[in-house]
Formats: sequence, structure tokens, C-alpha cells
Amino acid sequence: MPEVKDVVEVHGKTFEKKLDASEINAKVSAIAESIAKDYADKNPIFIAVLNGAFMFASDLLKQLPFNCEIAFIKLASYSGTQSTGQVKNLIGLNHPIKDRHIIIIEDIVDTGETAVHLMNELQKANPASISMATFLCKPDAMVQKVTPKYVGFEIPPDFVIGYGLDYDGLGRNLPHIYELIKQD
Repeated sequence: MPEVKDVVEVHGKTFEKKLDASEINAKVSAIAESIAKDYADKNPIFIAVLNGAFMFASDLLKQLPFNCEIAFIKLASYSGTQSTGQVKNLIGLNHPIKDRHIIIIEDIVDTGETAVHLMNELQKANPASISMATFLCKPDAMVQKVTPKYVGFEIPPDFVIGYGLDYDGLGRNLPHIYELIKQD
């Protein structure tokens, strides 16, 4: 197992640990418990947004006490450490969702652009309901209003990596959340 560090460097940028793996695990368990209560008899389809949500989705679904159906989609809105403001569909949904309860699993809701885009696209297929579980949410960075039903942590609008989130492809495997240290 890799050494746990309070500070890591990725692509020449320095990041400081902000959320420990134990805090993350406790929050994921709490979200799983809430989803289990709300959807126990509804047979929801979970739609995980790749690449970032893969760790959160895996940990979350392992804790649900009912059989789970999961689909994956891939959207992109980031370039480096900045949101581009444009959402690109890279891998689409090949799953019938009409009259089904949908739970979107996101790694992070930042500007809200990706979440709004996805919810609008899914709504066209007439699901029974759409809700969202996001590991992280940046309310102060939102330009599109989104209210996820399940939120792990609300964080400031700083750039973060770890637990599925990356900086230009690196950092996803870190078990903690690290925040970019501002450079003068």
C-alpha cells in the first residue's frame, strides 16, 4: 500500500490533504444508508459518470442491501484544472430507462453544467424519477443551479484530486481528497 502523505505533487502542482479516507468511507456509508431507505423497493438504475465517479460508485453500490443495476456514461467538461463550460458526450447510455427510477452517481458537482446537461438528456427518455448522488459539491462555483439529493461533502471552489478525481489523468488512485495549494 502506498505511503499516506499530507502533501502530494502531480504534474508540478502541489496538493494538500483535505479529506481523509476514513471520513470518505463514513460519508459513503451514510449516503448508502439513505439510498437504501429511499429506494429499497424501487429497483433503481444507477448511472455512474466516468471517469471520476468510478471509486465512489463502486464503494457506494457495495454497501446497498439490494440488487443493483448500473450503467456508465462518459462526459467531459474539464481541461487541466478549469471547467471549459462545455459538456461533451464521450460514451452514451445504451440502457432503456423509461419509467425507471434513475440515480446519477457523480464524483463532483462544480459549475453544474455537466449535471444539468445530463439530467436534461435523461429526462427525454421519460424515467419515473431522476435523482443524483454526488461525492463532492461546490455550491459557490455553480453557474447552473443543481440540487443533488445525496451529497457527500460540500467544499469550496478550489481544485481537488483523489478518490477518482484527477489532474490531467493523474491522482485518481489517491485514497484521500487533496486540494490544490495556491501558488503566488
